[in-house]
Amino acid sequence: MSPVIKRKKYNFTLPGKYLLMILTAICILLMIVTFQTDLFEGPMHAAAGYVIVPFQEGIASVGGYLYDRSEELGQLKEVLAENQSLREQVDALTMENAQLQQDKYELTSLRELYEIDETTSDYAKIGARVIASDSTNWFYSFVIDKGTEDGIEVDMNVLAGSGLAGRVISVGPNYARVLSIIADNSNVYGTILASSKNLMVSGDLQSVMTDGVIRFEQLSDADDKVSEGDKVVTSHISSKYLPGIPIGFISSINTSSNNLTKFGTITPAVDFQHIQEVLVILEKKQSIPDD
Repeated sequence: MSPVIKRKKYNFTLPGKYLLMILTAICILLMIVTFQTDLFEGPMHAAAGYVIVPFQEGIASVGGYLYDRSEELGQLKEVLAENQSLREQVDALTMENAQLQQDKYELTSLRELYEIDETTSDYAKIGARVIASDSTNWFYSFVIDKGTEDGIEVDMNVLAGSGLAGRVISVGPNYARVLSIIADNSNVYGTILASSKNLMVSGDLQSVMTDGVIRFEQLSDADDKVSEGDKVVTSHISSKYLPGIPIGFISSINTSSNNLTKFGTITPAVDFQHIQEVLVILEKKQSIPDD
């Protein structure tokens, strides 16, 4: 048997764009022949009309579609460019608003420092900025950018906001660490400004974090002269703190089980969650001579 020879089939395909070009050329040629000569009068003319008119309508439809799409594309580009411009404006305004908020907060902080500076005008002070704090969001200890080169010494009192923040516990040439009065191992003798009664203010970080208050105890108030809202300042009997510095305000009072003293809480004058600038009093309690 003779071998069967399989012939390969070749499929010829014409790309769509070339087919459109050919049909367009034919349409144009037929239009020229039909309307510029008299060879196809009568039936041929009518037949040509049936062929040419659909081509014309199709080309017009395609052209109109492409034109509309190009117009939409141009409008889309304009919208995208406008959207990008608006985004840039929003970003710029957001940054500007954040800066204004920061400036507003710093201005408020500086005003408070100015007021406490006026209140404690008898003491020489130096301004400093907080450059580091503990790992929590509460400033129970922090580092400032002033040290021995600026006259800072251990046990100097530190002010922030509207009152006492704490005292210097260690110092270097250009930095110092401050222990705040909300720290658990911090104790300050205080005086009720309205009645001159003394009490002990004890740091309590958990109470500050939970309720925004610190504790006090050892208040002798048998005649019930102390009430909520009374202002508390540092006492002259304190060994580490200068007298008359605002600590805060009485927020609650309770009677001890022995019925001899009272305890309670104080709302501090300082926002210990947001401290940026401080004032350091350049005098220590030990260096103030007794009157």
